[in-house]
Amino acid sequence: MNTSALIIMLTTLTLVTGLTLYFFARVLKTPPKPEPDSYLDNDDELGRQAL
Repeated sequence: MNTSALIIMLTTLTLVTGLTLYFFARVLKTPPKPEPDSYLDNDDELGRQAL
């Protein structure tokens, strides 16, 4: 393998690995969205809500 091919391969490998680690860390650091406890809590109509 010649020098230019090795440089391109290592640059691409480093870039892909770096982007993968960056976005993986972003996913891990994102706080979870507050979810309602049940589907009954999602309803806005008073007659559908649990008593």
